Amino acid sequence: MSMKDPAFTFIDLFAGIGGFHAAMHAFGGECVYAVEIDNNAATIYEKNWGIDPRGDITKDATDTTMTVPKHDVLCAGFPCQPFSKSGAQLGMEETRGTLYWNILNIIEKRKPALVVLENVRNLAGPRHIHELKVIVSTLRDAGYLVTDEPIIFSPHLLPPSRGGRPQVRERVFIVAVRKPNSTKDANGQLDAPPVNNQPVDNWTKMNWDLKKHLPLLDRRRKVSESCELSQSELWWLDAWDEFVREMWELREGKRLEGFPLWGNDWEPIETLEIEEGTPKWKRNFLIKNAQFYSDHKKFIDHWTKKWDFYSDKFPPSRRKFEWQAQDTPDLWSTAIQMRPTGIRAKQLTYLPALVAITQTSIIGPYKRRLSVREAARLQGLPDWYDFGEQADSASYKQLGNGVSIGALWHVVRESVHAYKEILEKTAPDLAESVLTSKKSPDTSLKQKPSSKPMSRSAA
Repeated sequence: MSMKDPAFTFIDLFAGIGGFHAAMHAFGGECVYAVEIDNNAATIYEKNWGIDPRGDITKDATDTTMTVPKHDVLCAGFPCQPFSKSGAQLGMEETRGTLYWNILNIIEKRKPALVVLENVRNLAGPRHIHELKVIVSTLRDAGYLVTDEPIIFSPHLLPPSRGGRPQVRERVFIVAVRKPNSTKDANGQLDAPPVNNQPVDNWTKMNWDLKKHLPLLDRRRKVSESCELSQSELWWLDAWDEFVREMWELREGKRLEGFPLWGNDWEPIETLEIEEGTPKWKRNFLIKNAQFYSDHKKFIDHWTKKWDFYSDKFPPSRRKFEWQAQDTPDLWSTAIQMRPTGIRAKQLTYLPALVAITQTSIIGPYKRRLSVREAARLQGLPDWYDFGEQADSASYKQLGNGVSIGALWHVVRESVHAYKEILEKTAPDLAESVLTSKKSPDTSLKQKPSSKPMSRSAA
């Protein structure tokens, strides 16, 4: 960290490898407390940020213990365990026994000016309405202003100049602002969220170019063996590549349909029998696949025989294929994802979200998976970020669990602009630092920060 006084202080809860830390540091903040229970992630966090986050929030923030120091901003990419649905109360008692309760303890005792929570997209879905209402209600009870609806945002909606990245990664952000003493709003309700799930600055998401904007590593550069494709994977993809190319010619340049092709269910439409009780969506796909097979029976029969499609060489999940690459004429010119439910191909514009399991995107022209460095760039981490000697599988998992730095930066920056008058009263230095920041965190993250010891005791 810089030796000069920081513009503001922040804490980093469920810190992972430091996505929140990167964004807050780029704004000029100093971390005064970080906690991460996963030892591997904590090791990488300490290696890059100079802070050992090993600890346990369930011991540091309880009814009787508070070792978390005072701070201006509370950041948490928190796990969302289900809250109780018994009774009509939506108060703090209902959160007891969940990790959110420990966050709430910190908020009530330390009263940060700004609270930024991040979670998966499903938190704002119909199955989690109750949990979301509990969070909003308890934040308001603690003296904070917060919108009824959370912010939903993805980094692929931001242009590169604003810290955007070519990755569809919709996440839920809950931003809460502490009320000044003079605020009379008893409900703690703010207007609509300052960020919506729409492109910024008229950016067109199809303008993404992985090679240019990520950027991809030079194809001549040697990458880790973990990026290489197995012989089985090459076999499957070569087979489907031929399928795509031959169908392109057979259909005179007409692209493949967008519905999933289910090779196990290819049969003539005339003999198709659908069991009673089959869901409507599945019935629709079965009919479409049968018609597709009937229209191209001669070619498909030849192709399946040539590639041993119905042998052990092709597991059932690799007999499913989904084309989302529009008019791209061959498979090896696309971005490919090996999903548990099948193979999906899309244009080399933006990628699906990084996940913490083995679905790392394949870069078709390079015939390899995304490297750890490229995956780190996809999350907005700078190139000095060091994963040490740990296995690539651990790095992919940590990145898949992380937050998009550009998306977070945008959410915080726009929120501070929206709530400027409040924050200039409760945390003027924080407000000034964010309001005068650049539009992207990338410039501020070019240099690795120096570090200094951090006390884990309360201030």
